[in-house]
Amino acid sequence: MGDKPLHELSVAEVGAALRDGSLTSVRLTAHTLERIAAIDPLIDSLVAVTAERALSDAERADDELGRGADRGPLHGIPYTLKDIIDSAGIPTTSNSRLMLGHVPQQDAHVEERLRAGGAVLVGKANLAEFAFGGPGFDLPTPPSRNPWNPEHFTGGSSAGSGAGVAAGLVRVSIGSDTGGSIRSPAANCGAVGLKPTYGLVSRRGVYPLSYTLDHVGPLTGNVRDAALALQVISGHDPLDPSSVERPREDYTADLDKGVEGLRIGYAREFFTASKGVSDEVVATIDAAAALLSSLGAVVEEVRMPDFELMKACGRVILQAEGYAIHEHSLRERPQDYGRYTYQRLTGGAALTAADYIQATRVRHELTRQLNTGLFGRYDALITTVALAPPAPFTDFPHHWPPPGPAVAVQTAPFNVTGHPALVVPAGFSADGLPFGLQIIGRHFDERSVLRIGQTFESAAGASERRPALGTQVGT
Repeated sequence: MGDKPLHELSVAEVGAALRDGSLTSVRLTAHTLERIAAIDPLIDSLVAVTAERALSDAERADDELGRGADRGPLHGIPYTLKDIIDSAGIPTTSNSRLMLGHVPQQDAHVEERLRAGGAVLVGKANLAEFAFGGPGFDLPTPPSRNPWNPEHFTGGSSAGSGAGVAAGLVRVSIGSDTGGSIRSPAANCGAVGLKPTYGLVSRRGVYPLSYTLDHVGPLTGNVRDAALALQVISGHDPLDPSSVERPREDYTADLDKGVEGLRIGYAREFFTASKGVSDEVVATIDAAAALLSSLGAVVEEVRMPDFELMKACGRVILQAEGYAIHEHSLRERPQDYGRYTYQRLTGGAALTAADYIQATRVRHELTRQLNTGLFGRYDALITTVALAPPAPFTDFPHHWPPPGPAVAVQTAPFNVTGHPALVVPAGFSADGLPFGLQIIGRHFDERSVLRIGQTFESAAGASERRPALGTQVGT
């Protein structure tokens, strides 16, 4: 395992050690629980820790691996689940007073796949209420804090997943993404986050926010680990109407092929024309584009479909579907919602059926434009995730939305269109806060997105930098 601290080893490195006998899952899991106990009170990345079950599952993994019964790349590896993802017998609260005491009887499909793959659940990850509220301090668990500076926002809503991975508590956390909720915490915390193509990973057993915008995917410490996690959690689910039946793929197959000859569209105006964009963000993403070009890719600036139209389309669909899901509780128990969640959900009450239908029609046209236009000429697109460094909590006022670019919006268009989007650490602000590069691919072409991400990650080196928080704990 070399000289690296145990918590800095990748899934692939730990997996090799588990298989050659130099490490056990019990030791790895105990180490993980030790770090959680020491560090998580500083960042609130978890709403619950499942220590007893984790150690039992780790013992089982050691026994199986010792007998040669290898279940796959996450066998014996600790992970966390965003607390809107059902785990049988374990409370799943959505960080809401409305869901306290809710204990599902069945696993979500993604949890079924993780358990079948021998992975070890160590806890449920913190989140914005129902994956939609902002960083509210009026919720059962306070907001997760950024490991690079605990006074700053992690991004949302898979906040605990991003914070926990970045702090080295776990190598893999499974989040959800309706408008950027995997990609924003990945960018803000210096982790890797993958929103797969719509339909590639089942949402069954995941509390819905928007039936047609929700995606489930991994947050990890590096791109290869994201590919390995996707290998486990993807696959057809006949009980999820949105799940797509496709041949199984090896998402690691193209990781080391480089980018020479690939055509990449740089959607620069997509963010530079936005109000409040930071010079540091522009410089970081410009440098990322130049680096990919120097590595052999053909990188050209491109014009995206109307960004404001894409954003408005997603907002209407999200608010309409979110309000439909929560309408009864909003009427019967409004006092039990956090203020941000209540403010954001009730906006859907003013929308009409015509608004929703028109947004759906526009959505299909925007998706067609991307597929036949830019993705007819380019293998992938790149752009930013956020317009500015992670905001301090003091930037979030009593009422939603916060002023300025405190929340990432360059992510939401790809929930509207359903394209896969990967975030890879790209650099840091002068204050030492992370930025992320967003890589978007054709539908179901995760392999190209991961290939570009792996090449960029290896050359840029930003993923190797660690927050000082907890570096001496459990080494």
